[in-house]
Amino acid sequence: MQNWIAFIRENEGPKYAAIADALTGAIRSGELRPGARLPAQRALAERLGVDLTTVTRAYGLVRDAGLIEGAGKLGSFVRNDVALPRFGETASERGMNVPPQPGFNLLPQAIHNGMASLLRAGRHSPILQYQPSLGNIADRAQGAARLGGIGLPSDADQIAITAGAQHALHGIVHTILAPGDSICCAPFIYPGMIALARRRGLVLIPVEVDEDGMIPDALDTAFSSGARAVYLTPTNDNPTCATMDRQRREAIAAIIAAHGATLVEDDAYGQLSLAAHPPCSSLVPTQSWYIAGTSKLISPILRVAHVRAPSAQSNLQLGAVLNESAVMAPPLNVALVSHWLREGMFTTLIEGVRAEAITRHRLVARHLAGLRYRMHPEGYHLWLDVGEPGHPTPDIDSLIDQVAAMGLSAVTGSAFGVEPKASAHIRLSVGGALDHAALERALKHLRGCFPT
Repeated sequence: MQNWIAFIRENEGPKYAAIADALTGAIRSGELRPGARLPAQRALAERLGVDLTTVTRAYGLVRDAGLIEGAGKLGSFVRNDVALPRFGETASERGMNVPPQPGFNLLPQAIHNGMASLLRAGRHSPILQYQPSLGNIADRAQGAARLGGIGLPSDADQIAITAGAQHALHGIVHTILAPGDSICCAPFIYPGMIALARRRGLVLIPVEVDEDGMIPDALDTAFSSGARAVYLTPTNDNPTCATMDRQRREAIAAIIAAHGATLVEDDAYGQLSLAAHPPCSSLVPTQSWYIAGTSKLISPILRVAHVRAPSAQSNLQLGAVLNESAVMAPPLNVALVSHWLREGMFTTLIEGVRAEAITRHRLVARHLAGLRYRMHPEGYHLWLDVGEPGHPTPDIDSLIDQVAAMGLSAVTGSAFGVEPKASAHIRLSVGGALDHAALERALKHLRGCFPT
């Protein structure tokens, strides 16, 4: 069976890339097993109405990726030693929220081209050496320009470059908070922040939220009780998908300013959003630490984040902590991100991820119709309420095991809870390497677990 061919026309971009993308997905999903014979190139070209050279180029890309091999007049076959992903070997069971990849080879090609350009200086390239803990000044200037472009004016001496957003959070927490201090947050937050708070001996104060995020009056009350900092993800919150509108951001910022408090803004998904909401940090810039990562926008392989400190002095304090924990962000990756920012590829990659996220959002809407969930229109995770009124709540752990076995990353809501109590929610990620056919199968199975 060659069902994968039907998915070629759904792809955008060059036809050879669409063919290669569909073929790769069929192999990775297991639809085409090791040893399977592929359609003859000429026959496939005629079927698709394209030139033979288009199919030859597509097969060449997949062959170069180590997935297929030619056997002369016998044709092309899926390699017998191709490594198919198995449950337990990917991020699925760990519950990671991984961005979907754009059209075939866009990211690998960007990495290849960028690295080739950066390494032309050979062994004398400065990026092959140790870098300052805050990052070199040229890369920090690129980070400042990036943040300025999204409405947060910044100077290079306010910018630190870290080995991802988690590294940034670790540094900020140890710079501004001491054991026993309190920090406000939503009732459900990023588990990495929960772990950091526990290790640092902090008190997390859950603040009431509504569909638009944290409620200003509730934050005002929490600050009045003694807390002096707040942790927020204002756009496409993880896990609840809530996004603050401008009015809510202004109200939150006014309360932070009035109390002289500190904002830690973890803007993991903000640049994927088409809505032009300003960072909350832009409204209280001298009281804010802002984190703009790359893992959720492009790929977790990069491990690069730009951090904006309230001042140059506070940034130097952060640098001392960063030096103790990781010395520096990976220099080659940092240089690659800066190169992409200069050349415009950074924006192109984000646009590609966004387009794929929108496509997956539509698949979710089609197959999970009737269920209660929230999902950002340009996001790739959803907050699913499994407590259907009038029906018994399904076994959440069993449900998670079922969809995880089909390649979906699913995590019980209690994993995000600041307070230890049960939750009738699941955070489901529809990103990662899962192709559309496999995603639809998993979503259909999930929908079948609930009453129609």
